Amino acid sequence: MPQPPFFLSPPAPAAPRVPGAGAGPALLPTEEYVRSVPKSTGFACVFFTDAEHRPVQLRATYSRTHPWQFPGGTMDHGERPWETARRECLEETGIEVPGPPRLLASVFGPPGAGWPYSTSGCVFDGGRLTDGQIRSIVLDPDEHDAVRVLALEEWRPLMPPQDFARLDAVLTARLTGTAAYFDTWGWGED
Repeated sequence: MPQPPFFLSPPAPAAPRVPGAGAGPALLPTEEYVRSVPKSTGFACVFFTDAEHRPVQLRATYSRTHPWQFPGGTMDHGERPWETARRECLEETGIEVPGPPRLLASVFGPPGAGWPYSTSGCVFDGGRLTDGQIRSIVLDPDEHDAVRVLALEEWRPLMPPQDFARLDAVLTARLTGTAAYFDTWGWGED
């Protein structure tokens, strides 16, 4: 008589170990472990260019230090980055971004002045917009008051150096087909 198949249950996730306790059985309760690790917020956005590969950005009404931004925003609870990028883009521009998602960059910023958490985000490729699509962008006046399309170097004097470096990295990722990892963006004043 053949034996029934034998299935093993996947192991339960290991409980976090108490730092400095060695390899022994000292494990932290989940709640205590969660309090001990750094907190982070997540965001996702969409990068567009026009037909000539000039970046399209929105001017924020709520940030003097980071005035020009990609359509996007903070992830809601239970939301995945691609869902956030699509939702925020639709809310901020009226553009519905089709899939599948194509990641251009992973962005990290440490905690900084006025913001106690690190920030991790995904920049997705929204493609190239026609002049008509750019003209039809509908801004949410509580968040943005202008849309601009400029050649890369024309953006430099309009934004802090770290924002320009991120823009350059994202455009380079688009043009080369190699995703960027950018970890020098943050909440500082420059």
